[in-house]
Amino acid sequence: MAEKTQPGPRELFGDLAPALAGYSEDVLFGQAWKSPELSLRDRSLVTVASLITSGSSEQLSFHIPLARQNGVTEAELIETITHMAFYAGWPKAMSALTVARELFRTA
Repeated sequence: MAEKTQPGPRELFGDLAPALAGYSEDVLFGQAWKSPELSLRDRSLVTVASLITSGSSEQLSFHIPLARQNGVTEAELIETITHMAFYAGWPKAMSALTVARELFRTA
């Protein structure tokens, strides 16, 4: 089975906000995500936790599959969401869990 690839920022938003799409691809994913101090797996866990904490559940639709690609298991993602409930709040964790459930069903 071929691995699903998600469209990048330029494909998603390049027509609307070319500068932001370019910064996202070139600086965020091109430089920051490639810094050797953290593995891609660790960066994914930190990012998912941060998105939960900030209530940015819409962004989880991109970052949960990316975390899976980077070696984070479904069980680890569920545990991260559960753990974040105590730090970010129950509603944010439940919103994240709703996104995760839908993504896991379609994977």
